[in-house]
Amino acid sequence: MDFYIYDTTLRDGAQSEDVQLSTPDKIKIALRLDEFGVACIEGGWPGANPVDNEFFQEIKSYSLKHAQISAFGSTHHANHSVETDPTMLALVAADVPILTIFGKSSEKHAKDALRVEPSRNLQIVADSIAFLKKHAETVFFDAEHFFDGYKANPAYALAVLKAAYGAGAGALVLCDSNGGTLPSEVSEIVTSLRKEMPAATFGIHTHNDCELAVANSIAGLQAGATHVQGTMNGVGERCGNANLCSIISIAELKLGKKCLPEGQLAQMTSVSAYMYEVMNMKPFARQAFIGKSAFAHKGGIHVSAINRDSSLYEHVSPESVGNSQRVLITELAGRSNIVSLARRFGFHLDKDEPVVKGLFHELKTKASIGYDYAAAEASMELLLLRKLARRGVREFFNLRRLRVLETKEIDGQTVAEATVALEVEGAVEHTAATGLGPVNAIDNALRKALRPFYPKIMEMNLRDFKVRVLTVQNSEAATNALTDSPITQNQYKNALENERVKAVNKESGTASMVRVLIESYDPHGSWVTVGVSYDIIEASWQALADSVSYKLYQDEWREHSKKNI
Repeated sequence: MDFYIYDTTLRDGAQSEDVQLSTPDKIKIALRLDEFGVACIEGGWPGANPVDNEFFQEIKSYSLKHAQISAFGSTHHANHSVETDPTMLALVAADVPILTIFGKSSEKHAKDALRVEPSRNLQIVADSIAFLKKHAETVFFDAEHFFDGYKANPAYALAVLKAAYGAGAGALVLCDSNGGTLPSEVSEIVTSLRKEMPAATFGIHTHNDCELAVANSIAGLQAGATHVQGTMNGVGERCGNANLCSIISIAELKLGKKCLPEGQLAQMTSVSAYMYEVMNMKPFARQAFIGKSAFAHKGGIHVSAINRDSSLYEHVSPESVGNSQRVLITELAGRSNIVSLARRFGFHLDKDEPVVKGLFHELKTKASIGYDYAAAEASMELLLLRKLARRGVREFFNLRRLRVLETKEIDGQTVAEATVALEVEGAVEHTAATGLGPVNAIDNALRKALRPFYPKIMEMNLRDFKVRVLTVQNSEAATNALTDSPITQNQYKNALENERVKAVNKESGTASMVRVLIESYDPHGSWVTVGVSYDIIEASWQALADSVSYKLYQDEWREHSKKNI
């Protein structure tokens, strides 16, 4: 490999304030990273906590294909001999092939943090590495606060590196511990070090306090470093660590350098998603290369261009990192967006066709009053396919009546009860169910009615429910929206009256329309649907009905595809 990928998600990444990993979590992440093909996985600091100790014991039960495990610690304490220091002994006891320690490379830190003479710090670094070299295949030295120390006193920072190298360090990892160094400084310093110590292997470890961690890592690699440390998705203390998802993608796609086994880069998006899932974190949509929005196109001019040649507005192929192109349908969309989206579902349309013009007008109207089809792509897909009357989309059920009541039980708990009457496959199903809140009650009643006809509906679960109050710009837009919704005449009149009141009192938010987004999932994936109305129950029903319809449509399409194979 051209660049050695050292992943510290399990140690440095776990220091993020919103990350809490159990031993099983750490094992899952390590196994996925090994499958992905990183060279080294830093498991934690042995002796620091029970979770890290358990990890080093349990990981021995697994045979890794690509990665080696590293244990992390510090140089020995100034008041201890290296042979009796608890940190040194815990590192040895971890029994892993790679040991990584950090030491002070800044004269100021040696004096003020360790409170030792600079010469004593040099001895501590050398003795620690020499001792660990007797017990491990490889010892890496993380030169903490290196760039700050070098800028203050280049001679001393260089002396620390030479002490570590002379004691047998396999790589001298230059750390921008405070995250305040600029890429130009990294490049200049690494270039100078390569001339001063041409036989040494240099690494780079950066933090994101100036949002320059990836840029600084790439600058270091371009200047001659070959070992790079970081975390998946850039998780870490304060503003995070260098994001290996971006670093690896840039190295392979932009610099032409190998970081992973052949063909593994295409797993990048799925690996990132897996990390977010295990860490119970929400994915960052605008994350470079692998975010949901990384290859999303909203403006009609852009979409018209990528329909001809995707490279006109995409710097790399989305598929190269396992991502995919998305064409968004919003108030800014043009007919090219619809043509492109239809193509994704196998329909080859011309933007001047009447169906495209009609759908374009309908989407513009709906978007103008709050339907967010960029966020709710499942609703968008259903709308498109229904309009085109293709690919097995049908009305799986029709609502006859819906009523929701909330009652207070004897124990004081408020319980919602929903009653629904549905027409399903020619029969009328009338059911009722309770739930914790009106939406949960509606969901339960809907499932109860549909289960005899579509048993797989029970595979589906709701993951997220979001409500946002919208500001409707004018009564005409409100009227258009409301007449498209299955609401009562009284609701319609009340909504128009609310719009009139709001025109008088713009400070009031209670008269506004609401948008409901529901995210659902089943064993095959997840999807988001949308509903908009003045009535939050009605908006919730729209989103929920679309969510269930999408599940049923996908199930039927999968069965149809199997039969045609």
